[in-house]
Amino acid sequence: MVIGNLLDIHPTELKFTFELRRQASCSVQLSNKTDKFVAFKVKTTNPKKYCVRPNSGVVLPRATCGFTVTMQAPKEAPHDMQCRDKFLIQSIVAPYGATMKEITPEMFNKEYGKTLEEFKLRVVYIPANPPSPIPEESEEGSSPTASPLEDRHETSSLFDVTRSLETPKKKSLEQTWSIISELTEEKTLALQQTQTLSQELDLLRREVRVNRSNSYFLLLSALVGLLGILVGYSIK
Repeated sequence: MVIGNLLDIHPTELKFTFELRRQASCSVQLSNKTDKFVAFKVKTTNPKKYCVRPNSGVVLPRATCGFTVTMQAPKEAPHDMQCRDKFLIQSIVAPYGATMKEITPEMFNKEYGKTLEEFKLRVVYIPANPPSPIPEESEEGSSPTASPLEDRHETSSLFDVTRSLETPKKKSLEQTWSIISELTEEKTLALQQTQTLSQELDLLRREVRVNRSNSYFLLLSALVGLLGILVGYSIK
């Protein structure tokens, strides 16, 4: 976990399961440790390779939200499986009641007097799990005088069995990652919708309090005016 004055960020690295011609996703959680509204923005050194949803937003006081980074399907693997891509997370105190629509790039400019926090996260590739090896067959039932033709036939049959076992496992793994990716995106969208609704509810409450105060003021003014009229009549 990366600990800052405004936000705590988890994890400290973006880890992607690397598999050719397949997308991979990673989620990052932001925790607001203050009583203020905190705006954040996500940048990367390779924007064509990654999709960030959302790439900016607002974290409510003492609340938590997150974003999801999706890596495009790679066409080839690096020779050392090392990635030099990096992500930058910027955070700054936002006006009270600020919403996602009010977040602008100008808010994150480094100007004098602004408390702007920046954190860098590096990208790490995790190789996809290789298929489990098939146990070797016992030698008890084998013939010691098997011909080369029989050996080739047994090897071919074993290859066919292995391929038939690997194909369903690979499809199952792909389906699992696809479901995880979809659920991660749905969770992120649900959290953002909840945050937006909470902000709108807070704004409505403030408007109700302001309107109520205005109504009390108008009622009091009317009563004072009516009292003045009654006093005038009683003097006459």
